[in-house]
Amino acid sequence: MIDKTRIQDTLSHQKRASLFWLLSDSWVMTKRSTLHIIRSLDQLLSVAIFPIMFLILNRYVFGGAINTGEISYVNFLVAGILVQMLAFGANYTTINLAVDLQQGIVDRFRSLPMASSALLIGHVTSDLLRNIISAVIVFAVSFIIGFRPSATAVEWLLVIALALLFTLAISWLSAILGLFVKSLEAAQWVGFVVIFPLTFASSAFVPTDTMPKALRLFAENQPLTHVINAMRAWLVGTPPGNSTWLAFVWCIAIIVVAMPLATWIFKRKTS
Repeated sequence: MIDKTRIQDTLSHQKRASLFWLLSDSWVMTKRSTLHIIRSLDQLLSVAIFPIMFLILNRYVFGGAINTGEISYVNFLVAGILVQMLAFGANYTTINLAVDLQQGIVDRFRSLPMASSALLIGHVTSDLLRNIISAVIVFAVSFIIGFRPSATAVEWLLVIALALLFTLAISWLSAILGLFVKSLEAAQWVGFVVIFPLTFASSAFVPTDTMPKALRLFAENQPLTHVINAMRAWLVGTPPGNSTWLAFVWCIAIIVVAMPLATWIFKRKTS
């Protein structure tokens, strides 16, 4: 008779071993991608400088013309700039993954006994680190130009948690884009074309009630607006509505769909 207990123990051991090697390979790929950031500081600077320019220009050029009610425009603006920076920063997943595919490094990895999804996890994790550093820089500049949050310690933790979750969601979507683009040039603009309209058709820079009806309907129900509204509510005390829970629902739903989809597409393309 077949010893079912022994078979189950063997399968359980194999699953633990597979998980260990996945984590180990992912850690190696994360270190590889992180070293690329350190050696190419222009990536980090480009992610930080762009939102800082938007922050300063909107603060001093448009701030006096936009009515944000009882809060100052700079307090209204920071959450939108932060989310915009996180979204554009995640686009480096598209670029770096496209570079790996174009340069043939993926073919070399295929010859090694490593988990096929480790490369994707490495790129996404390193982009998470890049965005954390950029977010610190953006917050530092925002304090200099007059940002004065009223968030408690718990609310700051909620902002950080949502920022990390949002970055993961956008990075996995960016990984899917990186698997479909045919050139590095396409990788550089495809994320911009998707993210740029979404950030402006949101509550990032102006209250949505000033928009035309159709645009307002879209802006108030897209994920970036819910993430921005939730962060803004925690940071400066604006009315959050349903955004505090819808923001998490959107991010988790995107990760649940995009992560296995990106892994499946990657395996199909590299098999």
